[in-house]
Amino acid sequence: MIIEGIGQGLIWSMLAIGVFLTFRILNIPDLTAEGSFPLGAAVTIKLMLLGQSAIVATLAGFLAGCLAGIVTGILDTKLRIPSLLAGILTMTGLYSINMHIMGKANIPLLNQKILSSYLPAAWDPVIQTILLGVLISIGMITLLTLFFKTETGLALQATGNNQAMSAANGVKTDGMVILGYAISNGYIALSGALVAQNNGFSDIGMGIGTIVIGLASVLVGEIFITSRKIWIKLSSMVLGAIIYRVLLTLAMNFGVSPDDLKLFSTVILILVIVIPMIQSRQRAKKQLNKYLLSIRSAKEVSPDD
Repeated sequence: MIIEGIGQGLIWSMLAIGVFLTFRILNIPDLTAEGSFPLGAAVTIKLMLLGQSAIVATLAGFLAGCLAGIVTGILDTKLRIPSLLAGILTMTGLYSINMHIMGKANIPLLNQKILSSYLPAAWDPVIQTILLGVLISIGMITLLTLFFKTETGLALQATGNNQAMSAANGVKTDGMVILGYAISNGYIALSGALVAQNNGFSDIGMGIGTIVIGLASVLVGEIFITSRKIWIKLSSMVLGAIIYRVLLTLAMNFGVSPDDLKLFSTVILILVIVIPMIQSRQRAKKQLNKYLLSIRSAKEVSPDD
């Protein structure tokens, strides 16, 4: 069951990376994820049913997510709508768009060849999912790492760190924010495309709670791995997604109802938010006590001694 959780975590890891890009790089709470995730799934499954290959359909799902991110970015930067509200507006509009794409609330795959089908048929489906997830994770992390080493990538990071200072140094911050939204939601839609292929269907409600899943994966990953190097940060998102999915898998095997998984996800998110805060307070308290002890010791030692 743990191996199944690892496979699921790998295909959900693109969601974690996408949420990380807006939440940590741009410092923006983006709720577009709950619309772009099922958008990637809807576009991918619909194109596969129309005869397109899984590779082309998945790429189209990724690009559809990028377009959704661009819409949110324009609402945020050009129309000056607060980022949280901009994401909600796009997410709400995408519900109707996804329904139009699919034609109904749920569309299943028939005998279409999915991405994992390109691997040897003799392999176990779980092994196929893990290997596919590893290959895609390595590829997408490598692309992002190379991008962040470019001038544009550095400008995007600078915009997230200090938008006013970046603008003063000639960076077109609005364009960087829109680009960040686009890449983020492209990755989220890619995750939706992979999950839909793995499940064998696309559903209009599959995006509900994805922002909680993404944030929990990000925070879990940051607990276990901390680094300034971008490729390590991105890799920690994959680890966070794997740990999160393994926890869900274990919870289901211990009798947690599928109806309660959203509640379980919320509890995990609360814990990964609160635990680092408690640890930080304890470290600060220890440092303060150490400092006070050193002052007391210095006062007790007189010059005559």
